[in-house]
Amino acid sequence: MQEYDFIIIGAGSAGSVVANRLSENGRFSVLLLEAGGTDRRPFVQIPIGYGKTYYDERVNWKYHSQPEPGLNNRQSYWPRGKVLGGSSSINAMVYVRGHPSDYNDWSEVATGWGWEDVAPVFKRMESWDGDPHPHRGQSGPQSVHSTHKEVHLLCHRFVEAAQQLQIPFNADYNADSMQGSAFFQITTKNGWRGSTARCYLHPALGRKNLTLISRAQVERIHTEGTRVTAVSYHRRGTQFRATANREIILCAGAVNSPQLLELSGIGDSIRLKQLGIEVVSHNANVGEHLSDHLGADIVCKSRLPSLNQELRPLTGKISAALRYLLFRNGPLSLSVNQAGGFVNTECNDPSVRPDLQLYFSPLSYTRAPVGKRPLVNPDPFAGFLMGYNPCKPTSEGHIHISSADPFQAPVIQPNYLSTDHDRALMLKGMRLMRQLSGTEVMRQLIEEEVYPGASAQSDDVINQFIADNAWTVFHPCGTCRMGSDPKKSVVDSRLKVHGMSGLRIADASIFPTIPTGNTNAPSIMVGEKAADLIIEDHAGRT
Repeated sequence: MQEYDFIIIGAGSAGSVVANRLSENGRFSVLLLEAGGTDRRPFVQIPIGYGKTYYDERVNWKYHSQPEPGLNNRQSYWPRGKVLGGSSSINAMVYVRGHPSDYNDWSEVATGWGWEDVAPVFKRMESWDGDPHPHRGQSGPQSVHSTHKEVHLLCHRFVEAAQQLQIPFNADYNADSMQGSAFFQITTKNGWRGSTARCYLHPALGRKNLTLISRAQVERIHTEGTRVTAVSYHRRGTQFRATANREIILCAGAVNSPQLLELSGIGDSIRLKQLGIEVVSHNANVGEHLSDHLGADIVCKSRLPSLNQELRPLTGKISAALRYLLFRNGPLSLSVNQAGGFVNTECNDPSVRPDLQLYFSPLSYTRAPVGKRPLVNPDPFAGFLMGYNPCKPTSEGHIHISSADPFQAPVIQPNYLSTDHDRALMLKGMRLMRQLSGTEVMRQLIEEEVYPGASAQSDDVINQFIADNAWTVFHPCGTCRMGSDPKKSVVDSRLKVHGMSGLRIADASIFPTIPTGNTNAPSIMVGEKAADLIIEDHAGRT
């Protein structure tokens, strides 16, 4: 029997952080279980390699949603990291803290999670290499890279176009204000991806009190009454069991955390009984309140060269690869989401929370239908993407198991565009894209709008285009949300599962509401804060 003080399930964006921090002082024995394998793969470590890992089942769960009524019954493809570092090892690396109002909203349902509580955590965890600022950290584990000297020249044209619409340039959206056009900050260091595996986990693996077991898929959390005691996991055809003397911390993400709770008898009692699962604790919120960002974009042919000319031809690929190998820079060292920003369509006050996030990519490509593996190749013409997503969608979905089989994927139903608010803001976003493309600088740059195309002008036609083409921005959260009321949430403000003893959750599933922006940075922050809470609760125990 394996026995540890703490067992952490999932070595992802938050789990790697928790493992590092709990093993730091040497007092506790820590077991970290990860269903995926090593992150020591070229296309994981090379920043732009996420175009290859997008469909790579060796590092990716490759989930699909159910057909979505709001998307004309299309399924949505959901890549999720199944590898050390989790989704921080396969994402587009954009680093956004979120707006202070996001966390003040959280504090209304969970004390200790307001902006004044989490801002110091963000600062502590960052190693920001851009211009110093009192709000930014420069000595933390998590590398955050300023790209303003490296982005493609077309990104500067996007910023000029935004300024012509009275959208000012914001040199650091993670500092004083979020609003404005920007060059995105990314989680890289010295040209390598800065996943939480690289920044938090690998530096800790030499500690004798930290044990990592990869390719270990947890099947169930075991309990005695309402006290969690152990986990059983499957590895290379054999089942194992490990005991936790203090706590189990579930860090499996917005998809797998609710799945594992339900497999372990924690969830809606009616659903569990129908599946033949013994009910340990009834909580109808498990798997509910799913939130995600939904995006849309336009593709334009450019009169000036884009990254398409650099990365599509074989000679261009060879040149970019050589540049990366020799100097660790160039397009392979960046994300394709190089520019963008945040705007509020109703108010120019920089203190107000944005309602749209903007994206600009200095290359273009065609997304393949769900289930079809695309060629990882830009379009054959000079082109670029301009896109957006509403920051605070009000549509809610759910994730639930449909079987007691732990190896069967859960059912994902996001319910995209199921509210008037979300549909109206998606239309506003597309109108803003058209305003940007209509600026003087863009009229000089754009040869042709490839899609939706110049003929798409009416609200009905644009709404149809959105329903046919909108896509997830890969930010699922909220399925085990935090709150003080057990009737409305899954975990309390200290991340303890309501009605259970010795079980916490630390990942994006606990977000009470979706943050304004990308969710990776808030997930890392949750890992940091979870470790603080756990260490504080066990400080006096021997």
